[in-house]
Formats: sequence, C-alpha cells, structure tokens
Amino acid sequence: MTISRTKKLVGAAAAAATFALVLAGCGAAPETGGEGSEAPEALDFVPCLVSDDGGFNDKSFNQSALEGMERAAEELGVTPIEVESRSANDYASNLENLVAEGCDFIVAVGFKLSADTIASATANPDIDYAIIDDWADADFDGTTDAPNIKPLMFDTVQAAYLGGYAAAAWSAEAGVNKVGTVGGIKIPPVTIFMDGFVDGVGKYNEDKGASVGTVGWDVATQEGSFTNNFEANDDSKQAMQGVLDQGVDVLLPVGGPIYQSAAAAITEASSSSLLIGVDSDLAVADPSVADLVLFSIMKRIDVAVYEATTQAAGGDFDVTPYVGTLENEGVGLSGFGSFESQLPAGLTDELATLQEQIISGELEVTSPSSP
Repeated sequence: MTISRTKKLVGAAAAAATFALVLAGCGAAPETGGEGSEAPEALDFVPCLVSDDGGFNDKSFNQSALEGMERAAEELGVTPIEVESRSANDYASNLENLVAEGCDFIVAVGFKLSADTIASATANPDIDYAIIDDWADADFDGTTDAPNIKPLMFDTVQAAYLGGYAAAAWSAEAGVNKVGTVGGIKIPPVTIFMDGFVDGVGKYNEDKGASVGTVGWDVATQEGSFTNNFEANDDSKQAMQGVLDQGVDVLLPVGGPIYQSAAAAITEASSSSLLIGVDSDLAVADPSVADLVLFSIMKRIDVAVYEATTQAAGGDFDVTPYVGTLENEGVGLSGFGSFESQLPAGLTDELATLQEQIISGELEVTSPSSP
C-alpha cells in the first residue's frame, strides 16, 4: 500500500463541448479575514481516501475521487491522507491504518470495499464515512449497516443510454452497424453502463428503423464479455480483441484501466475502431489515447467526493445517500472532441431531446443495477 500526506494536485479540466455536462461544486473556500484581521485558525480536520485495487492512476473512478478530495483539501487548507490499495487484501488494513492516523472522514472508493467499510464504520462511530457505488447495506434491509456512512451512488444507466444511442448513430453512419462492450468485473457499477449502452442502441434502431447490432452484453440474460479484473493485462487485451474481432467499430470498455488494453488491441490491429471512456473524460484524463476516444460516459465522482468532504469538514455531514442523475448533472456525456465535426447530422439535437425526456420521466431508462 502507499500512504501519502502530500497534495498531489491531480488536475483535470473538463472539455467544453455541446454535451459536456459539468456539475459545479456547491462548497466555498473558507473566507479570509479583511485587512488588519488575524489569520483564521487552522482547521482541525483530516480527510482520508482509500482506493480500490485499480489504483489512483486509473484515469477513471479512483482518480476522479482523488481529484475531488484534493480539491476539497486545498480549499479547506488541510492535508489529506490517501491510501492506495494494491489488492483486495489491502482494504481492511488500509482502513485500520487510516483510523490509526486520526482521520475524521474516510471515503472508500468502490463497491469492492463495502464489507470492510461497514466493519470499520461500525467499530468507529465517531468517524464519518462515505462509500462510492455501494449502499453499504449487506443485509439488504434498505438502510446502511452503519449510521455514519453516506452512500455516493450514480444512476449511470441514464448517461450510458445516451452513449449507446450516439455510438449506434456513429456506427450506422459509417456503414458498420455494430458496436460492442467489455466489462471489467461483473458487478453493478459495471453492468449498469452496459445495460444503458445496449438499450440506447436499441432506442436508435427503434427511432431510425436501423439494425445496429451489439456485442459483449445481453440485457435480458445479464451475461456478456468480461476481463474479470480491473487491470490492463493480457487477459484484458484478449477480451477486447475477442469483441473487436466480431467487427465492431465502437467499443465501450467498462472498468478503469482496462481501456488501455482496448487501446492496445485497436492500435496493434491498425483498426479504425474507436473507444468510449467511462467515469472521467478519458480524452482529457489520458491524452495519449485521445485520438481513439469518441466520447466518454461520465459520472462526477469528483464532485460528489468534494461536496461530502466539505460537508464533513463543516460539521454538517449528512448521511442521506447521494444519487447522481442527468437532472442533477451527476452523470452525463463528455464532448466529442475532434470527432464533433464528423457527427451524423442532427445527432446532438436528438441527444438533447432524449436527455430532456429522461429527466422529465417521459422516457423511462433503468437497469437491474440502478440505485
């Protein structure tokens, strides 16, 4: 594991484009005194963050959480403690170490840390906790299993639906008519992207009388293609290649660093296929693959972590679950970058209409994994 008390300042500017949905933070930096006033007293608050085994440099959800914590810490004038998990075996010990370090607020990044986060929060009722992508409800009774945990959830199916529609439009325009997806591990935060993506393709086919096919996920059976890890390794590349070999020209890899395996498979095959990023705006987070990224399906983990951290620092921490949606801009599509000029005519207007229909409830978009 790696523990750091150094502000790493991982900045990421969101690309501004027609469909860049950026959620503005609600917190404000502490006010400084006027001329002649005494300097404000240092805030006695230690915010902490523990990653899952994808690590902070995943260009995805771990990194986004880190950016939110760093932003809050900088504005508050405090130094965060950040712990990077190398494997699932690190979760419990990392949480124990954070408690021992005197953390006042601990954010656990991801569904996989659920059991250990519940145990830590139960044992330490005076510490505030938040967990990303999990209800912290192991007994499924409808309430979190510790009263000091705030779930940070995202109804990503809504944004993924728009992404599926856009991918289908791109593939149909190119005359390929086939798109695909590969998940990392078969867990709800992954399959919710895949559900929305496939259903969005279906909506395009319905509206346009088209026949764009999908490879890699079956919504009805909830079965599909997975790398079974969140690592950019040979297994991941083989899984990507297996879907690409079926003739898709747009590929959605859902699982942090596994996008690197998809990019490698495309590059090595000299393919014209493009990628869709997840969680963060991948073209911005990793410029080395920007020329392969059609767009990204985003969930603003950074903003959720930022706001929860500033709440906890202000002494008004609210454990009411947060759910990011299209309406509150907690999820959405990034811009299309250099591909915007090549989009099918009318696509951005169609996406705007679909978004309005989802927000109003006229169009119901859901997944078995919806929060």
